[in-house]
Amino acid sequence: MQRNVIFHNPRCSKSRQTLHFLEERNVDIEVVEYLKTPPSKEELQFICSRLDKRPIELMRVKENLFKELGLSIEDPRSDEEWIDILCKNPALIERPIVVYNQKVALGRPPEDVLEII
Repeated sequence: MQRNVIFHNPRCSKSRQTLHFLEERNVDIEVVEYLKTPPSKEELQFICSRLDKRPIELMRVKENLFKELGLSIEDPRSDEEWIDILCKNPALIERPIVVYNQKVALGRPPEDVLEII
């Protein structure tokens, strides 16, 4: 992934705090409201590989939508299937995710993004 970006949800306090950390430090970063413009499969694969996490580990499993879709962390799905679910249901993506100079951090807690900038 060649761009510096924060996958942001303005309704999420952790996402707002993370964006604030970046703005305070004058980090040149593109803000993508991922509920309006979800990351692509390729972007999610890149994010997972850089975080060394499986796609299921980026899911908000406590969201009602997770249960409504009949999903379970015990489901024997492939990583590709989980990525497809995330692409189709961006509300399930843990937030915020920051990509900066080919490094990736999950802003939970927000201070974790400071390690990559």
